[in-house]
Amino acid sequence: MINEKKIKAMNGIPMLLLFLALLVANVFMLVHAGQNQITWMLVVGIIAIPVIIVLLVGLFMVNPNESKVLQLFGEYVGTVNAPGLRWANPFYGKKAVSLRVRNFESGKLKVNDSAGNPIEIATVVVWKVVDTAEAIFEVDDYESFVHIQTEAALRNLATAHPYESHNDEKITLRSDPQEIANLLQKEVQDRLNKAGVQVIEARISHLAYAQEIAAAMLKRQQAQAIVAARTQIVEGAVGMVEIALEQLSAKSIIELDDERKAAMVSNLLVVLCGEENAQPVVNSGSLY
Repeated sequence: MINEKKIKAMNGIPMLLLFLALLVANVFMLVHAGQNQITWMLVVGIIAIPVIIVLLVGLFMVNPNESKVLQLFGEYVGTVNAPGLRWANPFYGKKAVSLRVRNFESGKLKVNDSAGNPIEIATVVVWKVVDTAEAIFEVDDYESFVHIQTEAALRNLATAHPYESHNDEKITLRSDPQEIANLLQKEVQDRLNKAGVQVIEARISHLAYAQEIAAAMLKRQQAQAIVAARTQIVEGAVGMVEIALEQLSAKSIIELDDERKAAMVSNLLVVLCGEENAQPVVNSGSLY
């Protein structure tokens, strides 16, 4: 693997002033040689013009949070990180690489979770280049490489975990967002190490059942919610009935035999668990 090698380039401002001074001096020399018919001076002045122009090509700008990768006839020379106007060998090839933090949002992918349910999932990845040599020379196009490998990692993660818990699974896509984010970041980073890229953060940005099963899964979730609510209502009603019977017995308000207790429990459970308001019935007779 080709690793980044940092090098220092000369300050470009003094070099620019020097080249401009040489250019001005050369113009005056040509004018003087032409007026006085000095052949050798005229030849030197003409040759000096393209030389000065070639030297000016060695000037290049490095912006903040940017690097310039230098090559000489296909060979990697080094990377310049210091911002400002710089000068290096004019025959160096120079390629800019941004070191800024970037983010990428994948499109909505349709995959099957570990339970075989079709789901739609998307992610947002925050990343930056940390090794310019690897980013340029180890992969063909590091930005495209980040996008493709991120989607591949997301597909792999989605197929390894269920959308939601059915049998007490440890990690689910819906219920454990932080754990899923950590796993996704690690998997994406493992795939991008060879490209000189650091993954700062990776999170799920969209998660839903696919349209063909969304309605069925919504009914299933509603049924689970109704069962959970009914269970809680019944538990509370049983507790209230138990308290009522205990207080009636403790305060000796009324003596109830087993049959009357059963009738009272039945009536109280109907009142407490029913969805509609109870309709009172006045009983002027006796149970017997």
